[in-house]
Amino acid sequence: MINIRRNEARGTANFGWLNAKHSFSFGSYHDPRHMGFGPLRVINEDRIRPGAGFDSHGHQDMEIITYVIDGALEHRDSLGSGSVIRPGDVQCMTAGTGIRHSEFNRSKDDPLHLMQIWIVPERAGLTPGYEEKNFPVESRRGQLRLVASRDGRDGALTIHQDTDLYAAVLAPGETVTQVVGAGRKAWVQIVGGGVDLNGEFLDEGDGAAIEDIDALTIAAIDDSEVLLFDMADA
Repeated sequence: MINIRRNEARGTANFGWLNAKHSFSFGSYHDPRHMGFGPLRVINEDRIRPGAGFDSHGHQDMEIITYVIDGALEHRDSLGSGSVIRPGDVQCMTAGTGIRHSEFNRSKDDPLHLMQIWIVPERAGLTPGYEEKNFPVESRRGQLRLVASRDGRDGALTIHQDTDLYAAVLAPGETVTQVVGAGRKAWVQIVGGGVDLNGEFLDEGDGAAIEDIDALTIAAIDDSEVLLFDMADA
């Protein structure tokens, strides 16, 4: 079964400096039909004006993944981590018992476009942690590149949940396939372009919740960028 979450159906928030779209309930947007999917709790697509951002704020008991699409994000946190992440970089924070951080658009001229993803960890009270890695576009081109997983295999970031996050950059006509094991589910998020997912068309910004399907075939119709979550049926 594939349930499509269309781009235009997502929740929205526009604060002037921030224009956000929410796949699941978040902040002032609340829809009891869309509170998450499996361990996925948040998929936010944020566009941040030059020089603007989030002042220091706290999180707890959440795995927070940031995937930069365009621009440069400046990050500082209470662990002493500080960096600028750009397209190809993926950042993961284990909020655990508590972490504070700030996030700003590094540029004074160019907008910042990113995906922020929250995953509920397998247990509460974890020790806070921070990790980031670069996954060059060449490593994602024409294939599903593992960028985060519970075991950190194949050079992926480590998260504390039985969820594998893949990223792919596809040219028109390219196809990738993911076998979904028994007792697992998946979510596909279209970062850019348009694809055919098992016969269903997904456009930029669309997402799809997948259950009781053994294999997923993603065929690019346009130049496309895709995130795929393969996760335990939590």
